[in-house]
Amino acid sequence: MSRTNPCLWFDGTAEEAATLYVSIFPNSAIHEIARSPGDYHAGTAGNVLAVRFTLDGAPFLALNGGPYFKPTPAISFQIECADQEEVDHYWKALGEEGGTPGQCGWLVDRFGISWQVNPKELGGLIGGPYREGAARAQQVMMGMGKLIIADLRRAYEGR
Repeated sequence: MSRTNPCLWFDGTAEEAATLYVSIFPNSAIHEIARSPGDYHAGTAGNVLAVRFTLDGAPFLALNGGPYFKPTPAISFQIECADQEEVDHYWKALGEEGGTPGQCGWLVDRFGISWQVNPKELGGLIGGPYREGAARAQQVMMGMGKLIIADLRRAYEGR
């Protein structure tokens, strides 16, 4: 197991968020839910303090730290998708029930966590050796919310 892992700060929704994330990604599981043994300044005995979970094989911690800090898009998680079906799956699952779609494949889930839902071939389309094609694909991408691979390919190829 890695010695470093992301700690995501929540205001009372750590267990709900971890449960959603492990339901969306393969190779994911909740491993431990730590509950408060007694009352404390921000809650009562039995409240969830932290959730240790694995997300797509990587260790995470969800912490109910209170209202003091909010997530920011300055930190986001990239999801490298094999095909349009995967892009559609992650975009829908993370954007449901209060998520906010963004530009260029970015979205913020209902917990405020930012995700980049990108096809694996994106880098080759917007940064590929064919400069004119890459410029066209980047221009098309800038107008998209969810990324549509076929449209990016068409732009790159000049069709």
